[in-house]
Amino acid sequence: MSELTMQHWIDGQTVVEEGVPIIDIDSPTTGKVIGGVAEASPELVERAIQGARRAQKEWAAMSLAKRTAIMFNFRNLMVERQDELAAIIVKEGGKTHGDALGEIARGLEIVEFACGIHNALKGDYTSGASTGVDIHTIRQPVGVVGCICPFNFPMMVPMWMHPMALATGNAVVLKPATPVPTVSLTVARMYQEAGLPDGLFQVVTGDRQVVEQMLASDGIDAISFVGSTPVARIIAEGCAKSGKRYQALGGANNHAIVMPDANLDFAAKHIVSGAFGAAGQRCMALPVVVAVGGAADPLIEKVKARAEALVVGPGEDPASELGPVISSASKQRIVSWIDEAEAAGARVVLDGRSFQHPDEQFAGGNWLGPTILDNVPLETKVYCQEVFGPVLVVVRADSYEEAIAIVNASEFGNGSAIFTESGDVARRFELDAEAGMVGINVPIPVPVGYYSFGGWKGSLYGDVKMHGQEGVNFYTKQKVITTRWAGKADEHVGLDFVATKDR
Repeated sequence: MSELTMQHWIDGQTVVEEGVPIIDIDSPTTGKVIGGVAEASPELVERAIQGARRAQKEWAAMSLAKRTAIMFNFRNLMVERQDELAAIIVKEGGKTHGDALGEIARGLEIVEFACGIHNALKGDYTSGASTGVDIHTIRQPVGVVGCICPFNFPMMVPMWMHPMALATGNAVVLKPATPVPTVSLTVARMYQEAGLPDGLFQVVTGDRQVVEQMLASDGIDAISFVGSTPVARIIAEGCAKSGKRYQALGGANNHAIVMPDANLDFAAKHIVSGAFGAAGQRCMALPVVVAVGGAADPLIEKVKARAEALVVGPGEDPASELGPVISSASKQRIVSWIDEAEAAGARVVLDGRSFQHPDEQFAGGNWLGPTILDNVPLETKVYCQEVFGPVLVVVRADSYEEAIAIVNASEFGNGSAIFTESGDVARRFELDAEAGMVGINVPIPVPVGYYSFGGWKGSLYGDVKMHGQEGVNFYTKQKVITTRWAGKADEHVGLDFVATKDR
């Protein structure tokens, strides 16, 4: 078995399982195999789950002071080792170093929120709700949480989940995305170094059968998922059948309206960042612009000029601004969608389909240059679906009313944005937009860690979003305690204190 083959982390140590399939890890930058992922058997997944259950009972009883001290130790390790973590992300995911550091910084926000979890776990208290009766609430952990994550943010997205889950007293079984497993195993060792008791953070690698075992196991109490909408729907249905709590964040196809009064230089700068940052491989990417009235032509020229200047190259090169997409299959799908749109009448303003990196060692990489399509028919896949690549689609509208109708017709509702100098139009938009996260002159309206992340419609299954106070609510169960002590006041209270006239 190759030394580069990623194994599992169970009960505080690396676990090697013999005789199981190995899934290749391909470098997006070169196209070459750089390692493998061991496909965990159902028996091994269950072993990890049961180990987590054993560890969770004692962890839940530990004081908040001790729990938060461990989280603070982990936070410091993240800061100290961020370049090491970023290098792993660049190698397996193909990101630029800056993108990798950016996702670590956003994950750090969640850890810092978790370091102050005692504030979010405060209950309510009512003295004298009835004669001699007091009522208070507490929040207790749900138990063992299964975390299932996508490839595009191998550090940040899991950190939407596990710091919150652990700080609130749960244990975690994490299944990282198959192409990018290494950073999660590094995080496991960092937790151990920070003082987290063994068994509370388990990592099992693999693909579909790991997810199926998580859904089937009675040892999993809740599942956090981020990925595509079809899989989010499967997670939701599976959890509903087995009685598990779930939050399942699906896909997105975020739109930005650009009004004629917008500062077009400002808008173009931020649209290029939103559309092409991380090679467009993020659920809060900005793949669609709805240009209103006379804004379209000058905006397209400004966006094109900026996009043409982007440096496409390997993440290890500090000059690179746009890396490869994750796989050859992803590249082929994106190219086929661009081809379909062009055949249907879309104008290719900037064409990245034929981009080839000039350095021979990167010739096999999954390269796509930034691509801009204008006048895209609304029935084409590149408009209707989540592209997850460096493609910007431009559609045109004659008025705000037409534009908002186009935006809200999408099956997704993750994020929506508008560029305008009008406070009146901006206020209308923030009320009209059918999306969970809205940006006003902000192309990627990702909330900071102490607010919650999640969309509407096909972008979210379940009622509770990621991190912030909603994340605390997801990972805990509220209990209401009604208290009465026998004493003098008890003489005036009947058998049913709610019904008595003395309440």
